[in-house]
Amino acid sequence: VRAQGDTYQVVADVSQFEPPDIVVTTSNCHVTIQAEKVAADGTVCDAFTHKCQLPEDTDPLSVSCALTEAGTLVITVQRR
Repeated sequence: VRAQGDTYQVVADVSQFEPPDIVVTTSNCHVTIQAEKVAADGTVCDAFTHKCQLPEDTDPLSVSCALTEAGTLVITVQRR
């Protein structure tokens, strides 16, 4: 988690996954990124999980995500 002005950012490289394979959730000042690539036979062939604690001065309702063309997921949270 890095501070940038009045926001915090979490950045993750998820370039090996397609956007529908990526799930971002927040709960109790934690952000969790989960992604799974499923093969044609239904087996999981690649998985990614990252969980991080957000600072206490964040606004939990302000979480937003953006996926760059290069496959970098940027999660932004406003500071209170």
